[in-house]
Amino acid sequence: MMTAARPADSGLAGPGELDRYSYAEASGADRGAVPAWDGDTELSRAGRRAAGSRGRGLHGQLVQQLGQMIVSGDLGADRPLVPEEIGQRFEVSRTVVRESLRVLEAKGLVSARPNVGTRVRPVSDWNLLDPDIIEWRAFGPQREDQRRELSELRWTIEPLAARLAAGHGREDVQQRLADMAEIMGHALAQGDSLTFARADAEFHSLLLQVAGNRMLEHLSGIVSAALHVSGASAGGCDRPTEAGVGQHLRIVDAVGAGDGTGAEAAMRQLLVSHPEVERVVPAPREH
Repeated sequence: MMTAARPADSGLAGPGELDRYSYAEASGADRGAVPAWDGDTELSRAGRRAAGSRGRGLHGQLVQQLGQMIVSGDLGADRPLVPEEIGQRFEVSRTVVRESLRVLEAKGLVSARPNVGTRVRPVSDWNLLDPDIIEWRAFGPQREDQRRELSELRWTIEPLAARLAAGHGREDVQQRLADMAEIMGHALAQGDSLTFARADAEFHSLLLQVAGNRMLEHLSGIVSAALHVSGASAGGCDRPTEAGVGQHLRIVDAVGAGDGTGAEAAMRQLLVSHPEVERVVPAPREH
């Protein structure tokens, strides 16, 4: 694949850079050659690793690259996006560009209108609850606000989900929650952070799915994205710790006993350990 020079003010990555920079671990020299991410190497590498783990094809890669550039501000609001230019810069077909822009439009990041073309929309129009946008914001300039907002959102919805899940009294649910907590404990002992994170995400997603509220169930993807973001952060509230496993087990016991109040309190105790939440929400008192 040939790589042509690109204008310094294009705002778009050059041809072939989808695979070279967004979805593979770049060398130090390569990272220095990417103006869009210059000055924040560690954060950009984390974002690339997160994106690369999805195993998406060329279409998904273009969505990821353009989405990250819009959210980071590299492609500012009301900026025109010319499909022909995008296709040339990234060496992809018109079909790939067209489908990618449709995905971004569905997320509220761009708008396409006759005689106007496709333009980047302001932040107020974005679907901020979209898991992809959550991740892109978490690895961009807005990362501190995004992580704080996610923590506060979880504080709002997960304690209620735990209370509602306890009210259903389903043994199969309790067993699945117990299994996830047990897996987390084994993963902690073995230093397997990946398995820990997967079991943790399943645990929290399950609670929202069995709360008996379809709107809460719909938010399970947001919680999974929040856990992924916090896991990539040194201050993630659900990082592997013995205390964290113990707090999950207390939730399991309360759900199994049908103790909605206890399940809610145990979830609040777990979530308040996040430094961002702790700044705005007082820790629950021990009784």
